[in-house]
Formats: sequence, structure tokens, C-alpha cells
Amino acid sequence: MKKFLQRALLTVSALIILAVGYLWLTFVSPLGYKPSGELPAIDDNASYSVFVYGTLKKPWVRALVMGRAGTGKPATLPGYQKDALDIKPTPGAVTEGLVITVTGTELRALDRYERLGVRYQRVQLTLANGQSAWVYQLMDPLVQELTNELTD
Repeated sequence: MKKFLQRALLTVSALIILAVGYLWLTFVSPLGYKPSGELPAIDDNASYSVFVYGTLKKPWVRALVMGRAGTGKPATLPGYQKDALDIKPTPGAVTEGLVITVTGTELRALDRYERLGVRYQRVQLTLANGQSAWVYQLMDPLVQELTNELTD
């Protein structure tokens, strides 16, 4: 019985370590993120509006990525339709999401999470209320195909 409990404890410990490692690698780690080309400049003293429509709508994801959840305000993006992990220009469509206000440091963390310049591009779009906000859009059609396969 003692041996069984030791093995069970070892197994649970290993699973916890793997889970923490996965979360760190996915949400915080700069490892594996090698942006190509010039990225948009970020002013550390400025605040930025970001429209989120996917995983970043979840406060716990924002807390892991940015270090705080912040408050998301409901917003809509006209002329775009959510398609798996992307938004596509579509006349008459509306994508629902949240607008979050972030610092320059937090915007860099979001860029890393979204793999700006590798997987996503950050574009400035106008929301239904007339507010301008940064929005992440998939860059590569191959990435779009892979995400569609994973979400189907």
C-alpha cells in the first residue's frame, strides 16, 4: 500500500509539473517566439485598446498572459466574422468581443502570446462605437488551415 501511494504521489507531482510547464511555455515564455521583420513600435508610457474575440476574452487567460485580468468591456467589430481562431472581412457580419485597455508592457506580452509577426498580425480597426482598437488577425493561410483542422 505504501508503494502504491508513493507512485500515485509521484505521478500526480509529475502531472502538476507538466501542466505548470505547459502553461508557462504557452502563456509567458519567450522561447520559440522569433518574430520576423519589423514589429509596430510600442510606447511604454501609452495605453492601448485591444479588441479580443477568442481565448483572450477569458479573464484567467489574460491574467496568465499579462499578469492581470483587467476589465473587458463588451464591444462589436462590424464587417468581420469570427472563423475559428481568426476574423475575416465579411460584409454585414459582426464579431462580438471585449475591449481591454493595456500598457505597453502588457501589449508586448499579448504580442508574444499571439506570436505577432509569426502567426498573427496586429491591425488597427474601428469598432461599432467608433473607437479604434488593435485586433489580432491570422497571417498565414496554412496556419488558418491547421487551426480549422484542430477546431473541427
